[in-house]
Amino acid sequence: MDLVTLKDIQEARERIKGQVKYTPVLQCSEADRLTGRQVYFKAEHLQSTGAFKIRGALNAVALLKSRSDKEGVKHPGVVTHSSGNHGQALARAASVVGLPCTIIVPKGTPACKMDAIKRFGAELIECYPSPSGRIEAMQKVCKETGKVYISSCDDPDIIAGQGTIGLELLEQVPDVDAILVAMSGGGLASGIGVAIKALRPSCRVYLVTPLGKMMEQCLRSGEREWPNPPQFLDTIAEGIKLQQAGHNAFKILQEVAEKEVFEIVRIKFYQT
Repeated sequence: MDLVTLKDIQEARERIKGQVKYTPVLQCSEADRLTGRQVYFKAEHLQSTGAFKIRGALNAVALLKSRSDKEGVKHPGVVTHSSGNHGQALARAASVVGLPCTIIVPKGTPACKMDAIKRFGAELIECYPSPSGRIEAMQKVCKETGKVYISSCDDPDIIAGQGTIGLELLEQVPDVDAILVAMSGGGLASGIGVAIKALRPSCRVYLVTPLGKMMEQCLRSGEREWPNPPQFLDTIAEGIKLQQAGHNAFKILQEVAEKEVFEIVRIKFYQT
């Protein structure tokens, strides 16, 4: 049974319609010149929380709220751990549907992200800045409050919500040949991949990661070869520093993503 289907993504689009922006596709003549191709940029930074994450978060919490309402029970709320973007999105989504929300962030998270989380009314808890520290803090909240954990990359409803970007992109650039997707846990890339491969199978989906992600190695072997416990990568892009992909996301990416992965190294510029 497929973890996430095109139907799931299409239903997610209807569910979150009116709450997310249909973001534009931008072009840059200099990017075209440098690559020798026509390059398009999906402007998800224009979403209300500054990132694509609101799509999946709204889909996931709307479904949770709908199920609890049908059962006639009060939902205890949601919790997640995040480097900031998913946390902001879940906090806003929870406020939209009226669910309590707790966000675990590692110490050192940019103040602007923490301030945004608090503005949406969520409880904010700082934890030790490691993957295991985040998980331990989240599990403590779940045990003490009964709140439901919403993963940024492994929850199928999150993945389906992120996949709505693929539906929009194919409407905006119907003849797209390849898509490059930056990834951390892989929720965005797997959702887009499912949508793209279902509607335009010839289009290739490439992953873009920081150096040390080991994603190509894992995709080629079909195994989760990352060291444990999970680690953070040394990258300026703090939103994608998690080394391991999510379990469900990795399963999907093995089917929809190219085995060749683009690893980005840090470039130092010197002024003379």
